[in-house]
Amino acid sequence: MSLKNSLISIVIRAYNEEKHIKKLMEGVFNQDIGEPFEVIVVDSGSTDKTLDIISNYQVKIVHIAPKQFSFGYSLNRGIKESKGDYLVFISAHCYPKRKDWLKSIIRPFEDDKVGLVYGKQRGNHLTKFSEQQIFYKLFPEQSMLIQKIPFCSNANAAIRCSIWKKIPYDETLTGLEDLDWANKILKFGYHIFYNSDAEIIHVHEESLKQIFRRYERESIALKKIFPETSFNFLDFLRLCSSNLILDYLRALKSDRKMRDFWEIPIFRFLQFWGTYKGYNYKKPITDEVKRYFYYPRPIKKFSKKKNI
Repeated sequence: MSLKNSLISIVIRAYNEEKHIKKLMEGVFNQDIGEPFEVIVVDSGSTDKTLDIISNYQVKIVHIAPKQFSFGYSLNRGIKESKGDYLVFISAHCYPKRKDWLKSIIRPFEDDKVGLVYGKQRGNHLTKFSEQQIFYKLFPEQSMLIQKIPFCSNANAAIRCSIWKKIPYDETLTGLEDLDWANKILKFGYHIFYNSDAEIIHVHEESLKQIFRRYERESIALKKIFPETSFNFLDFLRLCSSNLILDYLRALKSDRKMRDFWEIPIFRFLQFWGTYKGYNYKKPITDEVKRYFYYPRPIKKFSKKKNI
């Protein structure tokens, strides 16, 4: 299929991203691509200068209330406001590494069987050592033309709008809406394409609580997507210890600073303890619980009163 004259819609989810959104906007609008594209930013209640910054660019802003937010709902709202044949997603705290990022992530759709494309992610100097190892594992240097496992990341991905119209994103999940969507389209016979040429820099500046909650909410979602899976305390001990050892071995061979040596056990503990707690979470996913996961900082009083 020829992509000539196809409209591309870039959908960005944002919340208080004043530190990163300008670099993303510059990277997006400097892309070397001949096809037309539009940019839609779905903002879920930013209180910093995010909206002021993006108002300097040709962007359509979609506002949603914080209480409405879920990853799936935010994407669905942005897509409904788009006009593109192909939908490209990039997180607001990411930015393209090269000017051919957009071209690279769209190119595989020349094959009619490809329904989803996702690209490489790498960190920067702020990225914790262990998270960089996760990027290396999940996003290798070599592209994968036909991927049989239901994995992708909407921090850097693209889909066909025609498929989304039949299969919108699940708005009830606390995370991993991208993995859920990938799993569904595989069952319909579509291909997933990993293109390492479509590379972005993914900047995570999370507090310790945010790291824990990220893995906790993603594990809650993973359990819902694949109810046959489990993660017990022995899994926590085994995976935490094995990844900790491997990280230290890699760190010793690298030129990383000494701070990484104490960050490694903290990150890995939070990652796998959050996974363990998420898999064993029994309470209903209420609106208050969602706010706990998505907006941890404003609700400290709530988190003390409620034993979540």
